[in-house]
Amino acid sequence: MGDRVTVLSTKYHWKKVKTSEGEVGWIQDWNFQQQNKITSLSDATIVIDAGHGGSDSGALSRTNKNEKTYTLIYAKKLAERLRKAGAMVYMTRDDDSFVSLNSRPQLAENLHADAFISIHFDSAPENNMGSGYTTYYYHKKTSLRLAQDINSKLKYLKLENRGVEFGDFLVIRENTVPAVLLEMGYINSDRDFERITSTSYQDSVADDIKQGLDTYFNQN
Repeated sequence: MGDRVTVLSTKYHWKKVKTSEGEVGWIQDWNFQQQNKITSLSDATIVIDAGHGGSDSGALSRTNKNEKTYTLIYAKKLAERLRKAGAMVYMTRDDDSFVSLNSRPQLAENLHADAFISIHFDSAPENNMGSGYTTYYYHKKTSLRLAQDINSKLKYLKLENRGVEFGDFLVIRENTVPAVLLEMGYINSDRDFERITSTSYQDSVADDIKQGLDTYFNQN
């Protein structure tokens, strides 16, 4: 068993801590084990990141519809379900406003969140070239199981499940909490876009992510 410390602050992947003897120093977060793990979704603090926003429209559909519009729709539906389950939910944006990339993981760090979920839609180099959804993680030790638990609940969606993959995206790379980025379909695929804009698909995605988070916290 390691020494018990009090966390004073966090910065990137470092935690400023104080020992019981009053010594203060910095440790890397992967060497830090939280004493009281969250074991229920109702006790969790979760940050939901609706990708893009404001002047950053994201990818475009074949009919020039913006990715940012749909990431916000999905984020709000997920937030509603998580709040009903008792979770403390924060959103990086809740309207069509621009939010810098760096400030998104910073919010999760400041809140000492238990999970960070970023919602996006993919785009292929040519229209109708790609299809399906993918769950990305960056930090294997902290985020792989979260990605696997969420992806396992998404398997019944009526698009191809492209599985769990490593992804070098800033919002999960620079995150100090368990973090995943979900690409929930190809926005420039006619078939996928029909699903993306469907209320039933939107509701299924939100329900499935919530169930994945339930599984994740119950296994802690």
